[in-house]
Amino acid sequence: MLCLSILMPIPPLTLLLALFLGTPGAQAQPLAPSFCASDGQPRPAQLLERFINADCDSCWQDPATPKASAGQAVLDWVVPNDTGSKGEDAPLSAVANRDGLNRLQALGKSLPTLTLVSTLTVKTRRGATLRVAHGLPLSGYMGTSIELKASPTSTKAQPVTAWLVLVETLPQGTEGSPVERNLVRNSIQIRLQPNKFGRKQLLNKERFFESRVMSIASGVNPERLRVIGWIENQAGQVVVAAQSRCQVPG
Repeated sequence: MLCLSILMPIPPLTLLLALFLGTPGAQAQPLAPSFCASDGQPRPAQLLERFINADCDSCWQDPATPKASAGQAVLDWVVPNDTGSKGEDAPLSAVANRDGLNRLQALGKSLPTLTLVSTLTVKTRRGATLRVAHGLPLSGYMGTSIELKASPTSTKAQPVTAWLVLVETLPQGTEGSPVERNLVRNSIQIRLQPNKFGRKQLLNKERFFESRVMSIASGVNPERLRVIGWIENQAGQVVVAAQSRCQVPG
């Protein structure tokens, strides 16, 4: 049964442990039973985002749903319809995520009546690398991280936006879906100014690192969770992207 992610107060001990699991310093220590990061994974060449209106009872099972191609990172957003009459009774309300509204706004798109598909090509900035990672679930939370490194020649000291999305990979056939889906369970959006983000001072223009804790709803299969991240410039172009894979230490 699909479940909706919820936000709850984060216990201090849980926060510390989850953050540790998501930090670069932890990558040298084997995680049992698995370690999840983008290390060694091919860089996505495109982002394929599929948006479904939560009021659409047949959209999840639509046989015309585009399948992922090689080199694409896929995200499935189920978006609540605030102007609809169904509200919590919407067919897909259990997996609707309000973060999808923020993503549509960032893309300059409106909530579709049924479905909307967006494809963005990753215009990789020369010398830029992105790493995303996450730790193991702990008391309903998971530590996640995103790290951008760029050579001095590739840095133009312009504001960028970092996206880090927690998805649950659901096999083809789940609830009648004709395709495998990466259902968005949680996400963060970080607007980064050159050399400065909030109270944090970046080491230099060539490095940005952020770790966050994301909540996980009960009923979500933790073995299917992973993260997808990317960096967008002011024009909305994706300049680098990455997605994690979980590996059993050998």
